[in-house]
Amino acid sequence: MKSYFGYIRVSTQRQGVQGSSLQEQKAAIEGYARRYNLAISEWFEELETAAQQGRPVFSKMLKALQQGHASGVITHKIDRSARNLWDWAYLGDLIDQGVEVHFAHENIDLTSRGGRLSADIQAVVAADYIRNLREEVRKGFYGRLKQGIYPLGAPIGYLNQGGGKPKISDPVRAPLVRAAFELYAAGETSLSQLADYLHECGLRTTTGAKVEVNTLAKILHNPFYIGLIRLRGTGEVFAGIHEPIIPTALFERVQEVCSRRGGHQALRHDFLFRRLVRCELCKLRLIGERQRGHVYYRCHQASCPVTGVREETISGRIGLYFGTFDLSEPEVEEMRELSFGVETQVREANKAKEQALRLNLETVKTRLERLTDAYLDQAIDAELFKAKREDLLFQQRKLEEQQTAGSLPEGHFTRYVEDYLERARALSLSYGTGNPLEKRQILKTVTSNIFASRENVVVELFSPFQEILFAQALSPGADSDEGAQAFRFDGAQGSEMMSPMARCLAGV
Repeated sequence: MKSYFGYIRVSTQRQGVQGSSLQEQKAAIEGYARRYNLAISEWFEELETAAQQGRPVFSKMLKALQQGHASGVITHKIDRSARNLWDWAYLGDLIDQGVEVHFAHENIDLTSRGGRLSADIQAVVAADYIRNLREEVRKGFYGRLKQGIYPLGAPIGYLNQGGGKPKISDPVRAPLVRAAFELYAAGETSLSQLADYLHECGLRTTTGAKVEVNTLAKILHNPFYIGLIRLRGTGEVFAGIHEPIIPTALFERVQEVCSRRGGHQALRHDFLFRRLVRCELCKLRLIGERQRGHVYYRCHQASCPVTGVREETISGRIGLYFGTFDLSEPEVEEMRELSFGVETQVREANKAKEQALRLNLETVKTRLERLTDAYLDQAIDAELFKAKREDLLFQQRKLEEQQTAGSLPEGHFTRYVEDYLERARALSLSYGTGNPLEKRQILKTVTSNIFASRENVVVELFSPFQEILFAQALSPGADSDEGAQAFRFDGAQGSEMMSPMARCLAGV
């Protein structure tokens, strides 16, 4: 008695539940076999679309038929066996070789010319159906992208909200993703160290697994976190309407760190003042070395007389220097009062800045429109269009971010001054009690340059810390007439001379 294969297929798990399920197809094939007294020796079940070649179960079955393991195959319908013309052509070759092909749902005699023609037509119709379906899916996919909605699964740090809705920030994982960008931008850790640290902090994938190095690298390169959508397959970029997790400036810093590191190698020595201290004589960076239990920072310029400065010496001098930030209560109160008057001027300056940002934003949008027109007119190729579009969308996102940040709430400048006053007053204590990572962060925030030469350490500060320190030097009783003249405040209150602290605030 001849034996036959039974082949059943659904495109997706969902179709297996809601459409012509595997069980229904199998029941129809079994009924057909009983009706025509055909024996089924083996079943081939597949969860795979027929739109493309390479279905593993179907290919395995064709190979078995070619080797003569069965007389033929029984399938539910033509579109269950082939929705691409390659597979149908291969199946046709087997039919020409004498392999029997039966369709339980369709009464077609493939041994006759008319039946073969009918089957060929149905196979072509099935292939066209797939092409049309693919095109409609593509239209819907790009339609969502043009609306600024990402139609695929949410990246780590975001949550899905259903079809047609933008992703929202994950309250648990978004802060950890933001921390990943901040830590890597500091250049203090490798990707493997960062992955381990984030795992300890609780960052997990959607399946609960550890975020591995490769995945973390993709996160750090993904502009989705600044509000842009980039398709990995085509490289196309779209403006998203989801809320960004990180600012564009931070994203840029991370890309710079990634490009400098190349292979993302781990740090061999993580000294406290690594890349923070320069030689006072030749201005080159001092290199940290460990010798006899101590860390020395040496100048490697052959002609430089600076042989090395101990880490304890540099740290002690900086601690003493930060200890000079001793603001009295009258000085603090004076700066607080003056901040109210200065805030009006700051807001006026921000209005001019906002106007400039609006003009720049309009210019970028106009350039985007012209770029699209040039592409549609075939004046530029697709690759150049993608690169230019991504650059302009990035500029647009950056300007929109600056525009949002420029809209300062009432009392912002006063709170800004209060924040820096608190930092200045607690500077010595924070530095003295901080761990190495916290100390490095303080130094990067407060100091613009640190120079060392033997026992001498010179510290230059960022604004407004430098002005605060200078104002203390101009306090009553100090010989500072010439320096005081350099801080004349020409604001709403007039151009009269003010106290050192008031002139310091004007400098802020």
